[in-house]
Formats: sequence, C-alpha cells, structure tokens
Amino acid sequence: MEAKRNVTQIGLDIHRTFSVASARDAGGQLVWRRRLEHRDRLRLRRDLRRWPSATPVILEGSFGWSWLVDEVSAAGLEPHLASSRKVAAWREARGLAKSNRTDADLLAELWTQQPRWWEVWLPPGEVRSLREWFRFRMALVRTQTGVKNRIHAVLHRHGILWPGSDLFGGNGRRFLSRLLTPKSDALSESGRAVLKGYLQLLDHVRRQIAQVTRVVRSQVRRSPVAERLRSLPGVDYILAHTLMAEIGRIERFPSSRHLVSYSLLAPRAKDSGEPEEGPPQGRHVGFMGRRTLKWAWIEAAHGAVLRGGTCRVLFDRRTDGGKRDRNRGYIAVARHLCQCGYVLWRKGDVYREHALPRPGSRRRRRRSRPGTGQPDDAMVVAACGPPQASL
Repeated sequence: MEAKRNVTQIGLDIHRTFSVASARDAGGQLVWRRRLEHRDRLRLRRDLRRWPSATPVILEGSFGWSWLVDEVSAAGLEPHLASSRKVAAWREARGLAKSNRTDADLLAELWTQQPRWWEVWLPPGEVRSLREWFRFRMALVRTQTGVKNRIHAVLHRHGILWPGSDLFGGNGRRFLSRLLTPKSDALSESGRAVLKGYLQLLDHVRRQIAQVTRVVRSQVRRSPVAERLRSLPGVDYILAHTLMAEIGRIERFPSSRHLVSYSLLAPRAKDSGEPEEGPPQGRHVGFMGRRTLKWAWIEAAHGAVLRGGTCRVLFDRRTDGGKRDRNRGYIAVARHLCQCGYVLWRKGDVYREHALPRPGSRRRRRRSRPGTGQPDDAMVVAACGPPQASL
C-alpha cells in the first residue's frame, strides 16, 4: 500500500502479447515493475484497477495501443501517448541499449520532462472509429486494384487484347462474359476457371466498397464540419470523411501553418555549409506527419485544378501554364486548400470563390470622366466598348 501511494507516474511498454509497466515516485525513483499478460483480459483489468487512480500512464504510440488506452481509461487512469520516433532518439542519445525494461523505465521518466516534447495527440474513440472505416475502405480499394491487375494478367498470358479503354465497364464486362462461354476458344479451361473466380471476387469486393461508401456518406451528411469541407473545390464525400478523420480536432492546431506542416505540405530545407553553385535545388516536404492527409489534399488539388477558378490560376502561375513542375503546382494548390479548410473549420463558414467585402468597407463609386459622361473604369469601358457618336 505504501508503494501505491508513492507512485506518481507509470510507463507502459506495449507488445503484442504482453506489456511491461514501470512506476516511479515524485523523486523519479523506480518503485516497481510489472508484467501484464494480454491473453487474460479480466486479470489485466484487475491489475490496472490496483494502480492509484488518476495516475498518468505514458504509452508509446506503436502498433496496437488503441485498445490498451481504452482499458487504462476504464480503470480510472490518465493515458498519454508518446512519439515512438522521439523516444527512440532520446534512448540512443543517452547511449542506452533497447530492452523491454529500459523502454518502460524511460516512458515512466518522460512525465518529468517539461515541456512535453515527447507527447503526441491521443485521438478519442469517435475519431478512431472514423479512421477505421476509412482504412477499411482503402484496403478494399487496394484489393480491387489487385484483382483487376490479375485479370489483366490472365488476358495477357493468353494474348487477348481489349480494344476499349475500360475493361471493367459495361462493354468490358460483356467482353469478359463472352470469354467465359464454352464456345470461346480464346482461353484454356484453366484460364476460364481462373477468370471466373477473379470476376466473382471483384463483384464481392465492389459490393463491400459500395456498402462502406454508403456508411461514409451517411456520416458526412450528419457532420456539419464534413459538409463545410465538401464546399472546397475538389473535395467529395470520401475526401471530406478522410480529412475529418485524419485531422480529428482542429483546436489542436494553433494556426493554418501547423495544419499545413502536419499535412506534409510545407517544403523543408536541409542547408548545410556553403551554398552550392548553380540553380537552387527543390526542397522536399517533411516526413513527420499524416501521409494520408497529404494524399487527400493533393487528390482534392487535382479536382480543383480541373474545375478552374482560383485554384487553376494558382496552378498556372506556379507551373507556367502547366508546362513545368506540375507536381509542385499541385502541392501549392493543396497547400492553399489546406489553409482554406482550416479557416472553414475554425470559423464555421463555407468556401466561396471570391472573398466577401470586409465589414464596414464602402464600395468604390465609379467616377465620370470630365465632359463625356462615361464611367472612369477601364473594365467597364472594355466590356461596353468605346462610346458611340450620337446622330
């Protein structure tokens, strides 16, 4: 009981079948170590409830932390998530060998590090649920792509060419159905059986994707934030759901620059020593952030450029009308959309192609040119043409 009262922070090193816990007191001294087995969930919960209530528990953000965070919270403890990359660098900087006991001791020691440079955001359960739906759909789409590639491979092995553009559209599926008939000699018996199995698998995966997409659409329609994100050019239901799930809480970003950096859309420089001669080399985006967010914003940028408007103007200005550096042009448009999305989310507004007039501003009155009675506005003159002489 005395040891329980002295515990002020606990480090929990997570593995697949077990975890190692290390407890420290207010002076940073090690109080005890425990090994927690994951197979017996009831015993795990009893062990967690024996720890002092409201004690901070630091877990490493490695694979499989989600369910253990829920168990720690249900036991009345206070979970915190640490960056795996930063913890590993801190351990190497101190010259310590990696082991389960060392990692648990270091995690328990992190609580005394101020400021909390090691801590990363711990998404709540509803955000993790959104991410799980999106990742499930993403896995299904990858499976669909793999099955389509295997169908193309079957046709390629038998020297069959499809003259159209989409093999899996209406005309393409009718072409594949004719190949499955016994009268067709284009495929061997094994080839017809393999192609039939792949087509059945493709139809099943497509039904799964359609079912998940309906769930995603219903979630987007119920969320005012997702509906505001859909007002951005190039953002549809899937991208709105992706952005909402990956960002989670907009309040954790002090400004749009932080969200841009988190989305891996901020170019980073790695200058060292004297500058090199010749043309400047292109900077690369960062690697510590959400790669899924980067993909989503760039996908939206492609659609926004095709739509035209402000995003097309920005793309043409960065790429000289699409003649050079097109990828960097899409990154610039994605950064612009990311900044707009931040403002829409924080202010609860929708996207407009043209900015509204500022409150309190007055519209500029058109002045007449002396002696003509015509408005002194070049745009109006260009639109209306030169004044006609009166008869």
